[in-house]
Amino acid sequence: MRVNPIHPETMNDEVRYVHDEVVKLITTSQGPVSMLNNEGALTGPFPPMLGFPQFGIPALSFVRSLDNHATLSKKVREVAILTIGAAFGARFELYAHEIMAKHFGFSAEAVASLASGIRPNELNQEEAIAYEIASVLAKGKIVSNSSYNLAKEILGQDGVAELIFLVGAYTLLATVLNGFDVLS
Repeated sequence: MRVNPIHPETMNDEVRYVHDEVVKLITTSQGPVSMLNNEGALTGPFPPMLGFPQFGIPALSFVRSLDNHATLSKKVREVAILTIGAAFGARFELYAHEIMAKHFGFSAEAVASLASGIRPNELNQEEAIAYEIASVLAKGKIVSNSSYNLAKEILGQDGVAELIFLVGAYTLLATVLNGFDVLS
């Protein structure tokens, strides 16, 4: 890890406010995933994001906006996130979202497949199209008209937009995690 967790007591007021808001958010939305160390400092993508607040705080605001306006099911979101985490080899993203995917009801086999970049057989229609869209975007390709139109039929126009922005957000997080070599 290239940026160590930042003790909350050493933060300026702006960064401390964001830290405290993130702690509130993760304790309600990421329950089974530990993202605080013994000193109360955030781990995962948060040390670089709080260490470079001019970049990290706007990125966190974007991710939070996606959480605040989420309409896709938790399972659909986890399929997309794990697909991106696998494509980028983002270890912390995989660690956290393997736990979340199991928490939301995916089998261990499905989670292992997603974390390996393989489409599990047990996905429902919504989850399968999320995998398809995320896989294509993770390869830097354009989503075909047929895939986009199918996704629109299955998820609705707003659902497809949410999915695409979610993939973008977790691609950004994977890049930050990999760039700063974040393991946990």
